[in-house]
Amino acid sequence: MANSILYFGDTHLRDAAAYLAGLMHSWGWSFDYVPSHESAAVEMFDVPRALFIISDYPAARMDVAVQCRLIEQVAGGAGLIMIGGWESFHGLGGDWDGTPIGNALPVVIATEDDRMNCDQPVLVRRIAEHSAVNGLPWDTHPPVIGGFNRFTGKPDSTVLLEAERFTVRLFDGEFVFDPLDRHPLLVVGEHGRGRTAALATDVAPHWVGPLVDWGVPRVVAQAPQANAVEVGGDYATFLRQLMCWGGRL
Repeated sequence: MANSILYFGDTHLRDAAAYLAGLMHSWGWSFDYVPSHESAAVEMFDVPRALFIISDYPAARMDVAVQCRLIEQVAGGAGLIMIGGWESFHGLGGDWDGTPIGNALPVVIATEDDRMNCDQPVLVRRIAEHSAVNGLPWDTHPPVIGGFNRFTGKPDSTVLLEAERFTVRLFDGEFVFDPLDRHPLLVVGEHGRGRTAALATDVAPHWVGPLVDWGVPRVVAQAPQANAVEVGGDYATFLRQLMCWGGRL
């Protein structure tokens, strides 16, 4: 019998997918996994799923018929989370704009390269209360990321987190942080009876940056056939809360 979570992308289990896969395994969650170089098969949707996760997985690997099968389940109550990356949203080869899955997300995806590769500080700001983000030290210990995909929230969506970019200069021997701009980072919404979310940054190197080490105690995890990972406790809690909300887990 298929597992209730279907996870696409993040290269493979010996690479970036080891992070999310390892955490899910540590929580006792079973999942089916499809690496970024393999195409999705329609048979994967013959059984109901609670949650679909798409991260650094190109739209070209999932034809329209397969996408429509996935969206049918979301409309019926399953969750859908897209996580940022070079092959997420539009990105560089993601090309999810104008697709059935892209249209079901709570954001408007750009029709051109939407990657923001940042060489100056980007801090995460919480702007709304929600079960996906509550109980974490966003205000007292805000995490830092290294990049994200640019998108805008749809009118009926809710922006929970923003990415605030800064420029830094040395003045009179001290570093001065000047705010540059803010972009939606985590947006949630609904499609039919299902819950949807768009997280603009990734959860594994490289855009995730210091976010992967956010919080203590440290968490060590390893999924079968995957590399072992060590991450921050608040990072792990954030992802668990987001996935629990999305999939009603």
